[in-house]
Amino acid sequence: MMLESARAGATKTRMMYKASLSHGQLIRYMKYLQQNDLLASEKGTQIYRPTEKGLRLLNGLNDLSKMVHNSKNYHILEP
Repeated sequence: MMLESARAGATKTRMMYKASLSHGQLIRYMKYLQQNDLLASEKGTQIYRPTEKGLRLLNGLNDLSKMVHNSKNYHILEP
């Protein structure tokens, strides 16, 4: 995930390789993340980091992933 790869600060190239994206995909996803205030560049640099909103999203997704992987019993809910 692009946001995860940028957590500690990353260039476009680093995010592209970490997330296994083509350059075109990287540009489209970066535009989306920036427009939704999830990713921002450090002022005066080419280093990108998740915004506070982006970090909240990452933390929420990590928590959800842990809950799913730690669940031992899956129950199908009937309507």
